[in-house]
Amino acid sequence: MPSSRKPGPHRQRTPGITDVARMAGVSTATVSRALVTPERVRPETRDAVMAAVAATGYTPNQAARSLRARRTRLAMVIVPTIANLVFPHVIRGIDAALFEAGYGLIIGNTDNQRSREGHFVDLAFARQVDGLLLMNGWMPMRDGRALTDSGLPIVALSAAIPGPDIPKVVVQDREASAEAAAHLIGLGHVRLGYISGPAGNWVDAQRWQGFREGVAAAGLDPAEITFWQGEFDLASGTAAADAFLALDRRPTGVYAASDAMAVAFIKRLRQAGVSVPGDVSVIGFDGIELAFCSEPTLTTFHQPLNEMGRTGARILLQMMSDPGRSQPEWTRLPVTLAPGGSTGPAPAPARRTRKPARVAG
Repeated sequence: MPSSRKPGPHRQRTPGITDVARMAGVSTATVSRALVTPERVRPETRDAVMAAVAATGYTPNQAARSLRARRTRLAMVIVPTIANLVFPHVIRGIDAALFEAGYGLIIGNTDNQRSREGHFVDLAFARQVDGLLLMNGWMPMRDGRALTDSGLPIVALSAAIPGPDIPKVVVQDREASAEAAAHLIGLGHVRLGYISGPAGNWVDAQRWQGFREGVAAAGLDPAEITFWQGEFDLASGTAAADAFLALDRRPTGVYAASDAMAVAFIKRLRQAGVSVPGDVSVIGFDGIELAFCSEPTLTTFHQPLNEMGRTGARILLQMMSDPGRSQPEWTRLPVTLAPGGSTGPAPAPARRTRKPARVAG
């Protein structure tokens, strides 16, 4: 007796790795390598595999691949605060280089709280990422375990971290800061001020040292530099400006260790009727968009922030794919002085006027 059941809809078979291998003309093992470790497959083979993946509609099981390969295809960058106006530019470069290599990026924001570091150390020990980029200038710890103990490859960006096994990608902070001093002194400024970054910060230590070296090289006494403690943020620039306004004998040339501090410093001075650069010249450091939106435009040092991120990510990718390959301990990227309207010749000394003699009556 014929069945009264109607035939169901035809189920289309889900394409598998064998289909991809057949279309690409390679083995299934080659397909797996092209998807899991593409850097170990010849470009033309990888292109053929990816074209076959697209043509067949094959969707690899990412979780299964990660378990088999013990890789997540993720890297993590740890930053002291995502609110810093410089870091997003570096992170964008990191993300671009990782994306091109088939990796994703996790951002670990400590928000300037050491207590948050432990979470990211745990992620590393749990192998939730394949490599790390550190922009905080120190080695995160958790219960006596350092991040280096995880065995994952690590690259330090922007701020150096001690250790020959940790590649460091930084800019020429000291050299540029010495040039900042030379630039101001060359304009006739001899009374100088410096707005610093956070106490103990590696980057600020480099910039402060370089500025002092530049002052000394010009025959001036670095001990005479007026120093204002800052945090690389806008509020620090405003606080330094208030301290500047309270001085009887003010510097005529000021170097701020970040653009954010320099711009806020200038804004507060202009509100108080101080001319920039007529009364005081100001130099910043970073070259972010904010520098060119200030009034006047800021003289600053342009950092190759995007390239710094890309360079660090490329080194990390090499370390993850070829752990035995040696890497340079130091990569120092040059910075460029970008003159703006915030610097000019030192003001002429104030003329002293004689008080009229008193006439005896």
